[in-house]
Amino acid sequence: MPYLKLSTNVQIGDEQAPHLIAAFSKLLAKETAKPERYVMVDMHAEKAMLFGGSAEPLAYVECKSIGLSATQAKALSASISKLLNTELSLAADRIYIEFSSCPAEFWGWNGGTFG
Repeated sequence: MPYLKLSTNVQIGDEQAPHLIAAFSKLLAKETAKPERYVMVDMHAEKAMLFGGSAEPLAYVECKSIGLSATQAKALSASISKLLNTELSLAADRIYIEFSSCPAEFWGWNGGTFG
């Protein structure tokens, strides 16, 4: 049920992409305390994007999960920013992260919902 969508104007090579997706999957499972088998990661690179009037390297991240707390969001913000800095050399002030907590009854899977 945790979901992370990364949109960036940075090029991500074919060899780097699987590593980065796997790193985000593990990070999201750990930080949300949810089984990784429910984690989904969606990545879009080399997009035409502008932030603060500049096309310098940037990222927009959507992070959603059932029962996501403010404490988890704060920890995820730090972890996601660190990972993007390490892997894509993105500065933390060029990253926006949107967090959403979804009620279990509004998250569908396997023909039903989690609530």
